[in-house]
Amino acid sequence: MDESTGAPPIPVPSADPGAVEAIVRRALDEDLPDITSEAIFAPGDRGTARFLVKAPGVLAGLPFAEATFRALEPASIFTMLGSDGEAVEPGDVVAEVSASVITLLSGERTALNLLQRASGIATATRRYVEAIAGTAAKIYDTRKTAPGLRALDKYAVRCGGGENHRLGLHDMFLVKNNHVDRAGSIRAAVERIRRRSMPQQIPQQIMVEVRNGQELDEALALTPDFILLDNMSPAELRRCVERTGGRVPLEASGGITLDSIAAIAATGVDYASSGALTHSAQALDIGIDIEI
Repeated sequence: MDESTGAPPIPVPSADPGAVEAIVRRALDEDLPDITSEAIFAPGDRGTARFLVKAPGVLAGLPFAEATFRALEPASIFTMLGSDGEAVEPGDVVAEVSASVITLLSGERTALNLLQRASGIATATRRYVEAIAGTAAKIYDTRKTAPGLRALDKYAVRCGGGENHRLGLHDMFLVKNNHVDRAGSIRAAVERIRRRSMPQQIPQQIMVEVRNGQELDEALALTPDFILLDNMSPAELRRCVERTGGRVPLEASGGITLDSIAAIAATGVDYASSGALTHSAQALDIGIDIEI
């Protein structure tokens, strides 16, 4: 049971192995070789390291930590003692790894960097999810992720109970202000997308960003898959929800914080997205104790 809420841990989808490996490989390439550890210890020297939580939060990123040591030493033994998505408290030991001392020392910083960042994002996301409990709204992330770490950041959001928006520019049409201003109107932009979308391709969903009631009416007439309500007050959001009448799912976005999320979710929007989940989350304090 999740001790912070009395509820079971959030079910977490698996992390994509290819994405995990790519992120870990890039991170290790920045650090290695570990000339100090290789000079002091012999390859046969063995040790055990334990990951110790030092602050309350939500755990995320264990597959990335495991992959770090596997990349350095395929025969290393990584034991998960916690589960991603569960609440943790100071003193919890969430994982243990046995490997050569060189492997442990070479991989500790990379493993901790990834685990601390992911757990910080999961912790922040869980706070947003708990803040809107009792509403029908869901928490979305954005593309405001650390360059090269999007798979980690979005996995961490899922660990916290949030949902992923677009993974990139490639998996949904999102007509934003700049597209509209350049194309001349929402209608012109959407019609161009529909004309140029090849029939043999997998159909892509279309989301349209609107800034006011007039743009909302223009978007509704085109029946997109989603409408994004940009930088609106709770009163404006509520009017848009009433005007839409459930015809199209609505997402609120723009400057949403933990302080404002409850009022926004109460307006009746289907989703609320916040870049703060990934661009401003504080890393969770987790340490590593190595027995040499």
